Amino acid sequence: MNDIVSTMVGIIWSPALIYLCLGVGLYFTVRCRLLQLRHLLEMVRLIWNGKSSDAGVSSFQALAITVAGRVGTGNIAGVATAITFGGPGAMFWMWMVAFLGSSSAFVESTLGQVYKEKINGEYRGGPAFYIEKGLGMKWYAWVFAITTIFSCGVLLPGVQANAIASSLQSAFDIEPLMTAAGLALLLFLIIFGGVKRIAKFASIVSPFMALGYISVAVIIIAININALPSMFILILKSAFGLDASFGAILGLTIMWGVKRGVYSNEAGQGTGPHASSAAAVSHPVKQGLVQAFSVYIDTLFVCSATGFMLLITGFYNVQNADGVAIYTGVTSVVAGADYVQVAMENIIPGFGSKFVAISLFFFAFTAIVAFYYIAETNIAYINRKVNRTWLTFILKIILIASTVYGTVKSAELAWGLGDIGVGLMAWLNIIAILLLQKKAFICLTDYEMQQAKGVDPFFSPEKLGIKNADYWATNNVGYIKDQNDGDLFCEPILDRNIS
Repeated sequence: MNDIVSTMVGIIWSPALIYLCLGVGLYFTVRCRLLQLRHLLEMVRLIWNGKSSDAGVSSFQALAITVAGRVGTGNIAGVATAITFGGPGAMFWMWMVAFLGSSSAFVESTLGQVYKEKINGEYRGGPAFYIEKGLGMKWYAWVFAITTIFSCGVLLPGVQANAIASSLQSAFDIEPLMTAAGLALLLFLIIFGGVKRIAKFASIVSPFMALGYISVAVIIIAININALPSMFILILKSAFGLDASFGAILGLTIMWGVKRGVYSNEAGQGTGPHASSAAAVSHPVKQGLVQAFSVYIDTLFVCSATGFMLLITGFYNVQNADGVAIYTGVTSVVAGADYVQVAMENIIPGFGSKFVAISLFFFAFTAIVAFYYIAETNIAYINRKVNRTWLTFILKIILIASTVYGTVKSAELAWGLGDIGVGLMAWLNIIAILLLQKKAFICLTDYEMQQAKGVDPFFSPEKLGIKNADYWATNNVGYIKDQNDGDLFCEPILDRNIS
C-alpha cells in the first residue's frame, strides 16, 4: 500500500504541479498589481467589518473556519518534514508560496462569493459552484465535488488524526485507541450541530491556538536573538543552493518548500472558497481580501514559528534523497511532529513536548472539523436539485471512521494519502481559476472604483456583465445614486428584513 501511494504521489506531485502553483501565483500577483501589499491594511480592516446573518456567518467567522482548515499538522509536522528533506531553504520557498499564493486565494475566494447560492437557509459556494456557473461545465464541477468529498472526508483527516495520536502518546503516554475514541466523540458533538456550531467553535479555538503557539515561538526566538541574523542568512543561502552543506539538494529544497507550503496554506487548492462563500458581505472582493490574509496567518506566522524554533536552536535534521544525513541536530527521531517535540523538550525541559502535543491537538482537530465543512458543502452542491440527505449522514460517519483509522495507521501512509488529496484538488481548481480569473479581476476593479468614490462597495453582477450570479441578482433591491457623479449602484439585501 505504501508503494502504491508513493507512486501516485510522485505522479500527482510532478514538477509540473510545482511550477503551476508558483507560476499561477506569480501571474495573479502581477495581474492584480501586488494586491497582497497594496490592500494589506484593507484586509485587516475587513476581518472585523462583516456581521453574521440568518443565512451566513461574519467575515471573521469565515476566516476562522478557513484558518482552522489551513492551520493543522502541516504547520508543525509539515514544516519539520520540509526542513528534513529540503534543508533550511525550504522555509524560503514556503514563504514564496504564501506570498504568491495569497493572490490565488483572493481569486478563488472572490469567485466563491460571486457564484454562491442559498441552500436550505445557508450560504454555500466553492469551486464546484463557480465551475458549473462560471464555466458552464457541470461534469467538471461534479468531478471536483466528488474528488473533494473523497479527499476531505476520507484522505485528509487521517493525516491530522495520526499526528494527534502520535504526539499525545509521546507527551502523555495516551494510547492511540483512547485518542481515537476521544476524537470520535468530539467530532460527533460538533459536526452534527451544523455550520453555525462549526463557525462558533472555529472562531473561539482558531485565534487562541495560533496566538498561543506564536507567543511561545517569540519567547524562544528572543532567548536566542543573537542567532537570528545567521539563521536568516542560512535560510536564504540554502534556498538558492549557495550553502556548501545543502547545495546538492537544491531541487529537493524547492520541491519540499512548495509541496509543504501548498499543503499548509492551501492557496489555490480550492478549500478556502467553501468557507469564504458562507460570509455575509456586500461585495465578493471584501471576503476575497480577508481570505488572502488567511494565507499569511498560516505560513508567515504559524509555519514560521515552527521553522524558527527549530532552526534558531539547531534542533533539526537534514538528509539527502538517499537518506544520508547532511546535518543532525536531533538524534533517533523520525521527521515529523515527534522530532519537533524532542526539539522543544530540549529547548524547554519538562514542558516543550507537552506544549507541542497540545498545540498540535488544537491545530489538527480544528482542521478535521474544517474538512468536514468543505466536504459537506460539496454534498450540498450535489443535493441542490435532488434531496439526498442520507449522503450528509454517511459523510459524517465516514469522516469519523477515517479519523479513528488515522490514529493507528503509519505516518508515512497518512501523509501520502493526504498529499494525493491535496494534489488532486489543486490540479482541478487551479485550472478552473485560470479560466475564470477575468471575472475576479473585474470585481476587484469595481471594488476599487467604488472605494475611490468614497462609498461602501456593493456588488451588481448585471452592471459588470457577470452572468449566472443568481444569488446577487435576486437579492439586490433598489439603486442608490452616488452624489459625486450620479452613477447608480446596487445594494444587496443580504437577508435583512426590509419594508
